[in-house]
Amino acid sequence: MLTTQPNAQRPESLKHHGQQQLDIPTYNGQCYEEVVKLRKKYLTPNVTSYYKKPLLIHKGSGAQLFDQEKSYLDMFGGIVTVSVGHCHPKVNAALEEQLRTLWHTTNIYMHPKLHEYAEKLVSKLPGDLKNVYFVNSGSEANDLAMVIARLYTGNHDIISFRNAYHGASPYTMGLTAHSTWRYPLPGVNSGILHAMNPDPYTGIWGGNQCRDSPVQTTRNCDCQDGECKASDKYYEQLEQIFKYSVPRGKVAAMFAESIQGVGGTVQYTKGYIKRAAELVRTNGGLFISDEVQSGFGRTGEHYWGFEGHDIVPDIVTMAKGIGNGFPMGAVITSRKIAEVLSQALHFNTFGGNPLACAVGIAVLDVIDEEEMQKNSLDVGTYLLKGLEQLREKHDVIGDVRGKLSIPRKINVHRKFICITVRVETCEYKRRCEELTTANRGSKLG
Repeated sequence: MLTTQPNAQRPESLKHHGQQQLDIPTYNGQCYEEVVKLRKKYLTPNVTSYYKKPLLIHKGSGAQLFDQEKSYLDMFGGIVTVSVGHCHPKVNAALEEQLRTLWHTTNIYMHPKLHEYAEKLVSKLPGDLKNVYFVNSGSEANDLAMVIARLYTGNHDIISFRNAYHGASPYTMGLTAHSTWRYPLPGVNSGILHAMNPDPYTGIWGGNQCRDSPVQTTRNCDCQDGECKASDKYYEQLEQIFKYSVPRGKVAAMFAESIQGVGGTVQYTKGYIKRAAELVRTNGGLFISDEVQSGFGRTGEHYWGFEGHDIVPDIVTMAKGIGNGFPMGAVITSRKIAEVLSQALHFNTFGGNPLACAVGIAVLDVIDEEEMQKNSLDVGTYLLKGLEQLREKHDVIGDVRGKLSIPRKINVHRKFICITVRVETCEYKRRCEELTTANRGSKLG
């Protein structure tokens, strides 16, 4: 519970309807020490764990996770993946029913769940975004979006942001702009350019008037209501890419997370994304919104993160919360753009399988029935305002970030919130620094 009184009314259901605390369930698996040995022996050594003594999680329920001894409040959601709570009864029931009916048939045959889910999912999207291709992950979704954009435009160059994360496959690794997530492989950056990240907190420009959030940075700026000078400066930097780094008027696409996830819940300066989308289209490209982490009501005010930028993208990619942890993803675009995939055969064995579609339908139903989007708005805003007051008291907190607004109701849902902490002993940060140093050493000798 927060130790300060936030500048937002405490949601009623936080006072009266907290989630029931469950007893620690009995664990009957291999002992902790044996699991550690098996992990070291059989998993590739790049599979690292958080904490000096990693948790051995064996059960989840709602917002709780359990190891052999303790229960934990899960505020991470499996990297923003468990969107309606662990083992939600309705999602479990939908999966169990489908398991007894039909596990698998490929999409070269028809099965009812694929078509039911496609209709339900695209009904959540605006404009001409009415054609969907199902895949198994966010990396696959972004891979396919890259292919579609290059085929449709006939152009090759694609722009993403520094600090962006769009996947770790050989194709999407070029889009991802974190040195710790990139291998020194030839061709990874083929046709990929990284624009300056319009970050009001750590970027060159920006400050306490520059992002659309109930909590602003503590940096001062001379922007006024209705204008953002920092956004103008970042936009000028984007224009430089079109002027100097791509063929005139020939770009395939620009990718943007609506809010950067892996990079630390970074919101862009006000108005930037809308202007960037217009610039990309003027130069023959498509604008692609990566909603893998910001979609499905997490931002509170909107169902999709891109709606907060007042745009309708040409292509939308999604995964993670789409299946509440079940492996699935999707690419959604217009019929006109999707037709380019007919130039050759394109097939995904498991994309749109009956199990995944049954889960996807149930997740959409739960989000609506339990008002999860409103919950993100209410609880997220309450938490943000409380964290803001903690930032004022503790120098270790550098920034509090999240895209939410006016309080309303509550339940259990993953909020899109980040607290940036100035801690030099963080194990994960230490590992990243080791990787960076090692990379520098190999290059510079």
